[in-house]
Amino acid sequence: MDNRFGDIETFLAVAREGSFAAAAKTLRLTPSAVSRSIGRLEQRLGVTLLRRTTRSLALTLEGASYRDRMMALMTEMADVEAGLGQQEQGPRGLLRVNASVSFGTECLLPILPDFLGRHPAVAVDLALSDAVVDLVEERADIAIRIGPLRDTRLRAKKLGHSRMLLVASPAYLAARGTPRTPEELDGHDCLQFSFRRSVDSWPFWIGGRVVQRPVQGRFFGNSGEVVRQMAIAGGGIARHGRFHVARDVREGRLVEVLGDFSTGDGEDIHALYSAQDRLAARVRAFLDFLDEALELPG
Repeated sequence: MDNRFGDIETFLAVAREGSFAAAAKTLRLTPSAVSRSIGRLEQRLGVTLLRRTTRSLALTLEGASYRDRMMALMTEMADVEAGLGQQEQGPRGLLRVNASVSFGTECLLPILPDFLGRHPAVAVDLALSDAVVDLVEERADIAIRIGPLRDTRLRAKKLGHSRMLLVASPAYLAARGTPRTPEELDGHDCLQFSFRRSVDSWPFWIGGRVVQRPVQGRFFGNSGEVVRQMAIAGGGIARHGRFHVARDVREGRLVEVLGDFSTGDGEDIHALYSAQDRLAARVRAFLDFLDEALELPG
């Protein structure tokens, strides 16, 4: 009997568990039954999904692509089944959201209690990381991205735009002096990002045009929040999105410098989600909520 759905489930279990034996235990099958199921699937598709050796098992490129697409379809099927007969009951279920540490702490956490209060049948799993995660691999419903978009498999909803600022603490400026021109940055510690090591210059508006000025410093941070905290501690001058440091500037922990030379450049902020036709009610509700509740300083 043709059991395509069962073969797909078996393949996804093997991809997830990393071995036939582990997948067999999860599915309550024998390893030989798992092997036969994978063989049928590969024969039907006409491609090799898994590379097998005596010691390891790895997905081929075709296997990884098939896994990603099938995981998205399985998630959609689960959402459809969960939503049948429950449309009148409103959004429900677990909403998985991924965002950078800076955006999550400054923009999402202050408004999430309101969202949860409005939707008592929804739970939120918020993961904060400055690493760019794979939405399908991490099984996230929504990912907030800052800057250029690269994943064409996903839909994007623009949430806003945030201008870049140069900031430093009052204590640092009192000790080292406030730079009056971009050239004076040569005598200052400029805080940089370790995950953007190739970006070793900052843009300035000089003489009617944008000029990239090299910057130097002795500190590199692996996240925007790390660099922000170093700037507040008096470690140097940092370049941040305004959404991240607006509260610090307003409350006096940081001071904007060289604002007269600002190019006005910034970064777009988007919510990314699956390109499937039917959105789960919880995802649609959160996107609508962000439209209403999110206030980004420009």
